[in-house]
Amino acid sequence: MADNGEVHGVGGEGRKRKVMVFIDETQESYCALLWVLENLQESLISSPLLIFTTEPPPNYINSFAASFSSARLYCNVLSKADLANSVQEQERKVALGLLDKAKSICTSRGVNAVTISEVGDAKDAICTAAEKHDITLLALAEQTIGRVAGTFKWSISDYCVQYAKCPVLVVKKTV
Repeated sequence: MADNGEVHGVGGEGRKRKVMVFIDETQESYCALLWVLENLQESLISSPLLIFTTEPPPNYINSFAASFSSARLYCNVLSKADLANSVQEQERKVALGLLDKAKSICTSRGVNAVTISEVGDAKDAICTAAEKHDITLLALAEQTIGRVAGTFKWSISDYCVQYAKCPVLVVKKTV
């Protein structure tokens, strides 16, 4: 039975499948993208694949021990706003690079992809984007966290499985 890209079942009659893949700087996220391209390619013919990444929110915490006014007496430093803007611009360049790489992978496999980048916490931004773009399947890589850190915070994949308002496919990297 061929997959024509339509979603069937409860509440899914007649809707085209919209798949979103979350990409970050990890190799695992590209493994998730490749898994989607290899296993869902027939359903991606009828609608573009959405590739999504996030840029961290601006951090305005001053990391200098001395105040800027006294630090300027001894060295040339950027103002707090200039430093924050510079960091944010660098994060934007990294995000665009990740999206360009992912889009070129899709293009080489004959899949039309749309890229989106948003500023914010990845967990919330992914769930919000999935709902905003009416995504029918969210795919992302399994995020591993150490046992101690995992006790106090959720990984991105765990959070999305719990809170996304669409089915979530967590792709485990094969060794």
